[in-house]
Order: sequence, then structure tokens, then C-alpha cells
Amino acid sequence: MIRITCLGAAGTVTGSCHLVESPSGKRLLVDCGLFQGGKMMESRNWSDWGFNPEEIDTLFLTHAHIDHSGRIPKLVKDGFKGRIITSPPTAELCSIMLLDSAHIQEMDAEWQTRKNRRIGRDEVAPLYTVDDAQASIKLLSPVERDQIIEVEPGITARLRNAGHILGSSILELWIKETDEAIKIVFSGDLGKRHQLIVRDSHEIFDADYLFIESTYGNRRHRSFDESKKELLEAIRYSTSHGEKVIIPAFAVERTQEILYILGELYRNGQLPDIPVYLDSPLAIKATKIFRRNKKCYDEEAQAIVDEGYDPFNMPNLKFTESTRESIAINERPGPAIIIAANGMCTAGRIKHHLKHNLWREGASLVIVGFQAKGTTGRRIVEGAKHVKIFRENVAVRAKVFTIGGFSAHADQEDLLEWVSHFESNPQVFVIHGEPRASDTLATMLRERFNLKVRVPRLKEKLILKPREVAVEAPEAPEPTPDIRTLLLNTLVDLENELKSLKHRIKSQGASEKLEEEEVDRLKYIREEIRALLS
Repeated sequence: MIRITCLGAAGTVTGSCHLVESPSGKRLLVDCGLFQGGKMMESRNWSDWGFNPEEIDTLFLTHAHIDHSGRIPKLVKDGFKGRIITSPPTAELCSIMLLDSAHIQEMDAEWQTRKNRRIGRDEVAPLYTVDDAQASIKLLSPVERDQIIEVEPGITARLRNAGHILGSSILELWIKETDEAIKIVFSGDLGKRHQLIVRDSHEIFDADYLFIESTYGNRRHRSFDESKKELLEAIRYSTSHGEKVIIPAFAVERTQEILYILGELYRNGQLPDIPVYLDSPLAIKATKIFRRNKKCYDEEAQAIVDEGYDPFNMPNLKFTESTRESIAINERPGPAIIIAANGMCTAGRIKHHLKHNLWREGASLVIVGFQAKGTTGRRIVEGAKHVKIFRENVAVRAKVFTIGGFSAHADQEDLLEWVSHFESNPQVFVIHGEPRASDTLATMLRERFNLKVRVPRLKEKLILKPREVAVEAPEAPEPTPDIRTLLLNTLVDLENELKSLKHRIKSQGASEKLEEEEVDRLKYIREEIRALLS
């Protein structure tokens, strides 16, 4: 029998990681991402793996985003030595993104260590180091998409285009169960139809089991045309007030999409004559990788190239790689467009730009991507009047534009359309979504296609047989799927937070820092209870 354990992206959109155990004893991982979205969620990054990393034979990486790739250096640090099978563009992007993530881990640990030393407390170790990231990069094994490869005896695989970001892949996995092969499909993150830059996702027609993402399983995006108009409105609004447009954007794909759209507005004569700053060394490197991988472009992007234009450039675009150049942006008066990472406003240079501009009436904050629960971006979107940035309360007086049409994720209708191509009526597991999104998509899949659908819980073990599924532990009946999932996720979070607090007590001692953690924990519980009652 085949066992699959859900070790991430269950009840949440981050921390993607699934352990696949074959009948022959081979152990595979599908993705190994960081948990993101506040202290409680991020404490999961320090938890036990639930397996021995030394015993993992192969890791499949669907794409480069950190919520799918960001714990690979820790996996290597803890003993993994196998192949990391992924697409060539993903390998290229990971070669810069994992190093960047490791640098952030080291800087965060160094900052906390300096603080501890001043009061006589222990050093804090990073989750992983740059050396760990470099060791991980050496294990990357790029495989061209659309070709079937033998991974282990009795196990074959194929990567197909997921249409989400450059190099993103759907994983088709065939595992022999005696004389019969069971086919499992992991969607990875799917792109919406008519996505910018990259081609639409590949249609899959057959599977015994399907693991499908549900980031926007309960929502539909606005159209690109509406979103472009809203972006232009934000730019004109702040330009007329002499203030800046702040766009938090992930370094990979979202940044390039924004540059692509701004380039289009420039060529159409619609973009005001103001500076556009790409203020992210990682995004600058990623943009260069996008320029090198023209073979992945869709017809529209290739047509721009054929006309002699760079889709990611315009005369008023300025790359600011150094810290000094970044600081100078906010010293310069007048309107400007600033694109900086990260996309959820939790780290990176975007925090400095928010500190300098979020409180200014006339400024614009343009939210163009998903904001996970517990992040600064999520609090702003939900209407917070003040947010804490670098331990200071900053007023939210800028005009906030939330533009869903630029999302690189498929929305509910896109997901349903993609599933409609399956001719084999697979058993479906809905993953990679917050509870309401996953449960809503699960209901739609049952109603529209009459499929067997389940929303797995974190650490749940699934037993896969030809066209059958069983769960190791019997479930107690629950009032509704929403309540069940939320209560179980809250329990997991509390258990992980207790472990994290014990670690902090040991390394930092009792302090106001510990009290702040307790307050955060209570706030989190309150939010979960409110969600249950709503």
C-alpha cells in the first residue's frame, strides 16, 4: 500500500510538504516549504519533521516559491542527501532564492543574539545557514518537463506545466502496487487561465488520486482589465498628491508581472512620467532569469519580444541593488512607484517603505497578492488603523488598493475548469488553502463532478489503494468540516507554540518578550473562535 502524510499546506496555504511512502519502502517528499504568517505559524518550521530526513530518497519540487522550497536547506542540514527533481527554471530560481532565505535566517538570528548578549542570555541559532543553502543547491537535479523518468525501481514521474510561475510544475507520479500502478497527481500551485508571461497550465486527463491546491477555492478574481484600471487609478491618485505608490510583491513572478503591466501602460502612453523603482536585489536577479527563459513565455509575451521590446523594462525603471540606493528613494521628494519584497509585508525592504509612507495621506498601498493570516499585509487588508513595523505603531492613512486580478493562482472557477478535464473520476484531496477556501472547493467538486473529496488535516496519514482510500485513525463525528478543521489546527498550533515557548525560555529567559508571545497566542485563539462563530 501507499501512505501519504500531510506535513504542511493542510489548513493553511504555506509549509507545503507531503511524505509519500511506496510499497517497496521508498520514501519521497513532494515540496518542502516554509510556514509563513505570524509567530505561531512560523514556529512550525522548528518542529520535528515526522520522519528521518536521512531516509528520504527523492524530493520533488513543484516550484521555487519559498512556501514550497524554503525548508529544503533545513532538510539538508538534518541529513537529506537525495536528488531534488524539479524543472530547469525552478532550479535556476532556487539557486538565488534559497541563498536569500538563508541570509535572512542568519540575519534574524544574529539580531536576536546581539539583543540576548546585551542582557546576558544565550545565542540564537538560525533555522539554517548560507552553507546549508549552498549544499541544497548542489542536490538540485533539473529535469525537462513532459518527459517520463524512472525515479526509483517501480516509481516513475513526469513534470507538466502548472502555469503558475516560471518553471512551476504539476507532478504526475506512478507507483507500482504489486502488478498494478497507482497514479497520483499533485497539482502544485496552478496558475489562472490567460496568466501573464507563462503559458496556461497543462490539462491532465487521468489519475487515481489528485491532490489539488485551494488557495482561492472560495473566490473569483477580477479580470485583468479591471485590475489594470485599478492599478492605474492608484498611480494617478498618488501622483496627483505628490506621494508614492508602494507595491509589496514577491520577488518571483509577481514582481515581473507588475513590471510587465507597467511596461504595457508605458507603451500605451498611460503611465505618468515618474520614477519606477525595483527595490529588491532578489527580484532584480529573478528578473534576469525571466529574461533568459524566453522559451517559457506565452504567445503574448513572445510577441512583445518579437516587436523589439523587453517585457520587463521601460525608460523610467531604476534597479536599486544597494542599501544606500534604497534609502535614497524615501529621501527623494515627489511621486514614485516602489516595488519591493516581500509580498506579505513581513520582511525585506518593503517594511522600510511602509514605515516611511503608510502614514502619509495621498500615498497608495497596492496589494497584489495573497496575504496569509497573521501577516502585516493581512491586517492592513482587513482594515487595521495601525500596524507594528520595526516595533513601532504606524498609522494606516495611505489609500489601500486590493487588486485580486494580478494573482498568479487559479481562482475557484479556474480550479474547477482544470479538474473538469479528468476522465477517470479520481479521489480528490484538497490541500494548500485556509479552511473556508478548502472546504468550499471540496463542496463544489462534489456537487459539480460527483467526486469523492476529502480535506486532509495536518499530519493526517492517508492509505492509497487502487481507487480506494482509508484513514488510519477513525474520525469522531464533528458538527461541520469548518469547525473540525479549525479546532484541530488550533490544537496543533498550540502544541507547536508550547514547544517554541519552551525553546525561548531556555535561550532567552523570562522577559517581556515572552509576555508578548503569550499575548499573541491569546489573540490567535480569539481570532479562531471568532471565525467559528461567524
